[in-house]
Amino acid sequence: MNVLIVEDERQLSHEIEIFLTKQGYHCDVAFNGKSASEKIFINSYDFVLMDIGLPDSNGLQLLKEAKEGGKDAAFIMLTARGTIDDKISGLDLGADDYLAKPFSLLELQARMQAILRRKHGLKNNTIQISDFLMDIQNRTVNHGSNQINLTKKEFDILHYMALHKNRVITRVQLTEHIWGDVLEDDYESNYIDVHMKNLRKKLSQYGNSDFIETVRGIGYRLNMS
Repeated sequence: MNVLIVEDERQLSHEIEIFLTKQGYHCDVAFNGKSASEKIFINSYDFVLMDIGLPDSNGLQLLKEAKEGGKDAAFIMLTARGTIDDKISGLDLGADDYLAKPFSLLELQARMQAILRRKHGLKNNTIQISDFLMDIQNRTVNHGSNQINLTKKEFDILHYMALHKNRVITRVQLTEHIWGDVLEDDYESNYIDVHMKNLRKKLSQYGNSDFIETVRGIGYRLNMS
């Protein structure tokens, strides 16, 4: 999943980036409002961690512009401000959560997971996919008592498709959300197909993997009831 960290305190942004990267997220960083605005409107993000007090703009204004532009990323506002007015303003503009500095990185991760559950209608950190159980927090996939040995990319692909179940996901969409920014020359690459082939092969060793459907000429769909 893609995360944009908008924070002018470089040490803090670096710490967040390192932590989230270890958790399997792909992170971009912006240190000011101009850079953040460009990245938000060019790229596709699952989360934007937005500092309100930027040196050249107000994070609330960037949030307003992003929502008016139809961006569906989940926004978590990060700020040293602790007033009720700031919280209300952010939430009224469409922020998904609000975290005052200083904060625990573990709390940030928990807030992000809670947003994912809420956004995708999950009751907990697990997703049942046919006879397989995906544990989002521990990044594991099990079939009964057997744990499937998936690579990081294979897990990320299955996770992304499970969150967008029953929808056709193009190869470009998968590439953008799993690898981050994509060069145009890479659009015809078959690496998504290779990873998908390996994922199916590993799953089929334990159960039926027909729930992963190839949509000819477009991409893939994960069929779930």
